[in-house]
Amino acid sequence: MIIALSGIGDALMFTPALKLLRQDFPDAQIDTLVMFGGARDLYERLPYVDNVVHFNFMREGYLPSLKFVLSLRKKYDVSFNVYPSNRKEYNVINYLIGAKQRLGVRYLRSDLSNLGFLNNMSIKEDDSLHNVEENKKLVELLSGKTHSTIGNLDFPVCEEDEEFAAVFFKDIKPGTDDLLVGFHAGCSVLKNHINRRWEPDKFAGLARKLIDDHNARVFVFGGPDEQDLKSGIVNKINSDKAVSVATKNLGQTAAIMKRMNIFVTNDSSLMHVASALQLYTVVIIGPTNTNYISPWQTEHRLVSLNLDCAPCFVYSPKPLICTRTDKKYKCVRDLEIEKVYEEVKHYL
Repeated sequence: MIIALSGIGDALMFTPALKLLRQDFPDAQIDTLVMFGGARDLYERLPYVDNVVHFNFMREGYLPSLKFVLSLRKKYDVSFNVYPSNRKEYNVINYLIGAKQRLGVRYLRSDLSNLGFLNNMSIKEDDSLHNVEENKKLVELLSGKTHSTIGNLDFPVCEEDEEFAAVFFKDIKPGTDDLLVGFHAGCSVLKNHINRRWEPDKFAGLARKLIDDHNARVFVFGGPDEQDLKSGIVNKINSDKAVSVATKNLGQTAAIMKRMNIFVTNDSSLMHVASALQLYTVVIIGPTNTNYISPWQTEHRLVSLNLDCAPCFVYSPKPLICTRTDKKYKCVRDLEIEKVYEEVKHYL
């Protein structure tokens, strides 16, 4: 059982390890446990996953969640917490499932208070490694095999998704020479991560420059909970060349993203989808350790002020907090449009 409860991006960054797991254990039953619909959409389309178990722990509450986890007890020989999922809630779930071999990564910070000892097979966290590399080490710990290479992130786009995208673009009718630029202005809001977002006004300003200077068509992406954010940016752009993208699932989103020439994004789940699609990606980075989350094996540019206090966000259960006294979240809020524009122009 692969326990991927922490989000779409983390689930996606486990896909190279999943391929190695199937390679090392070709006859195993490999199931995944997810909490978010996007992670379910992802794992259901992977040929090396047998079953996807979807349960929304946050919505269901404590007692139904406990009953559900106990229904999985003793059904698995091995269970994984995908990196960086090492909060105590995830470790308790891993323990209660009752597999003889329970794998996870030991946090460098707050591992004891998060009950990391409940995992009886573990590797020590390494801040210099990408999440994909940490997950590979977990698979190698289980199999005893060493893998010299790691593949790309894997998000297959199916025929139905492609058909949806074809209808979408038929209505919009972009020209063959149009520059198509995708934006994702959102990211997770849990644990105060909303403060990792570049301001919507600046996304809108960047869009206007790209439209005026390069005849770009700008597509603003985001999840169902980001509809107001998307619409607000499109309204600020105030151009018929800007579109708010609405889809029913992550597969449809990915099929439209595939047509983008460039993707400009915060550190977010769609940044990792862009990596899986091998898009030219420009990433706005504030407090995050880029070793963890840089777009994996795709051409990209990181835009950062590289302040002396960064990175201040590292993996632990603590929420994101800025300790600067001159300006809170200066690393994002002082990042100007021109700096991001210069990185986008690198791909024009």
